[in-house]
Amino acid sequence: MSPVVKEKNHVRLVFMGAAGVGKTALIRRFLMDSFEPKHRRTVEELHSKEYEVSGDTVKVEILDTSGSYSFPAMRKLSIQNSDAFALVYAVDDAESFESVKSLREEILEVKEDKFPPIVVVGNKAESGGERQVPAEDALSLVELDWNSRFVETSAKDNKNVLEVFRELLQQANLPSRLSPALCKRRETLPKEQVLRPPMNKTNSCSVC
Repeated sequence: MSPVVKEKNHVRLVFMGAAGVGKTALIRRFLMDSFEPKHRRTVEELHSKEYEVSGDTVKVEILDTSGSYSFPAMRKLSIQNSDAFALVYAVDDAESFESVKSLREEILEVKEDKFPPIVVVGNKAESGGERQVPAEDALSLVELDWNSRFVETSAKDNKNVLEVFRELLQQANLPSRLSPALCKRRETLPKEQVLRPPMNKTNSCSVC
């Protein structure tokens, strides 16, 4: 394989996770800067957004998948056709974190890749909320054992939502081309507070 990684003009990001963890809420917060507290069951929904960067059009597709896992063939196809994966769980639901582990194994199998582009997202990390999954445990597993990226978010409070998409686009080989568009978008959104526990490992890099 060539060591030179070419950037793309078209990428697909897929959000996967158990039902009710906030996949749709995260996407809605990013695209429309709004939050709907009532859970709405999703089968599969594809969002598409185009950015003009340095005179070129960059197309980003965001696939919102079902959390019921009643469509294994559809899920497999989603994995095959996507460039980067957001595996979402709720910090107040330990079972949803176990679902993330199963989904990662399926991605590894379908993609035949030991290190697929994955960002694990611990959503519903609102201030004062109940917690069943310690941030330190999730961070250690995801970043040290899996060599993937971990971000805690709150779609409700708009915490770290943009960070998730920046990480996904970076892993999809679209960091430098899209960063001006994301930086411009960030100017219109509230500044985000990174919800990450302290750790000696420093492997993150900023695209803006």
